[in-house]
Amino acid sequence: MRQTVRVLWGPREESPEALTGHWMRTLGGLSTLLPAVGPDTGESWTWRWFRESGPTTDLRADEASVLAALRAQQAADGWSDRTGVGLTLVIERKPDWKIEIMGSAGGTSEFVYQSLGIEISAPDGTQLPSAELLALLAETWAPDVGDVTDDDVLDALEDETDIGMGEPSVGRLGYLSPNRAALVPDDLAVARKELPGGGVLLDVASPSDGVGAVVRANVRLRDAGALEPLPTPMDRSTL
Repeated sequence: MRQTVRVLWGPREESPEALTGHWMRTLGGLSTLLPAVGPDTGESWTWRWFRESGPTTDLRADEASVLAALRAQQAADGWSDRTGVGLTLVIERKPDWKIEIMGSAGGTSEFVYQSLGIEISAPDGTQLPSAELLALLAETWAPDVGDVTDDDVLDALEDETDIGMGEPSVGRLGYLSPNRAALVPDDLAVARKELPGGGVLLDVASPSDGVGAVVRANVRLRDAGALEPLPTPMDRSTL
């Protein structure tokens, strides 16, 4: 089975040191929530770091290594402070577990969202801590919107709504920043959980509910303004 947890936000300049803190909280949270992926010894996880230019190397999940990786990305040819600093990290545990993280943050682009996404492949029948994973990203990165989704949901949204690829949407679970949460219709039949840092988690539909409930929720939220894209050129990180 495969599941994606992702968050999006607008321009927000951040230093490598600040981004390191976000990455460390993210990686530490993953090792706590998905211990089956890591080594049985309980040691810090070692990820494979994939770069557009340069060799693929091991990256230990410690502060010094992550900061060095972010600084290396800044120093790479063609880097711009508008695009932010990106990392792609992968860890596998044979035969069925794989986690891939792709993130780009700290940029000031007025037209391209900052983002972080986690794609998880797990043994069939695994009960993933989906809500906890989305809450981890929401509380760590302070995004504008986030979701837990899969291929069936993405295909249905493309076929049955006018929500474009890369625009705000919710999956089987969703996160909305505070101003978006205030626009959620009172009669929308989804469970809601306020997060300590602001914003709300929406429990839209379980996998057994099919994709119809997810499509209907997206349409209602879009009509209410809760999923309206940030105005472009973007001048803020959240609605």
